[in-house]
Amino acid sequence: MIPAIVQNLNRGTNLLNSISDDQYANNSTAPYYSSIGIHMRHILDVFNCIFEGIENGQIDLTARQRNELAETKVAVGLDYFDRIIALLNEVREEDLDRLVEVKDDLGLGMITANYTIAAALIQAHSHAIHHFASIGYIISQMGINLPDGDFGYNPTTPRGDMINN
Repeated sequence: MIPAIVQNLNRGTNLLNSISDDQYANNSTAPYYSSIGIHMRHILDVFNCIFEGIENGQIDLTARQRNELAETKVAVGLDYFDRIIALLNEVREEDLDRLVEVKDDLGLGMITANYTIAAALIQAHSHAIHHFASIGYIISQMGINLPDGDFGYNPTTPRGDMINN
């Protein structure tokens, strides 16, 4: 599981290594006017919430850092990726089944649910893929090439040429 998550996050670092700060922070793409950097920071904040709460068994997905530099400066975004990937690589297989409380606001107030650490990481991974797809739209509008053909694709999503099969 961890290698798959790291592989996906490395797609983000590959993109960041190929763009400028101006491209990273550009928020001129309609309809949401969000930047690559805002999406990347948000993705990493969710992972960070998990790692902040693992030790005490209480993960609060609303306790995001929202570091503005991580969404405007490629180097800061890359450092954030490196830190999250290092933390992922420290997760032990035997810890994945450990129960934790996960808190989030789904729109009607805070709720708490029991997850395993594995479940929290799977949710964060799916969330990252979803945001990578949004980033894919932004970079296509900016004329930037995707870092690879799997950027933003969930492995369970049929590709265009496979839909009719």
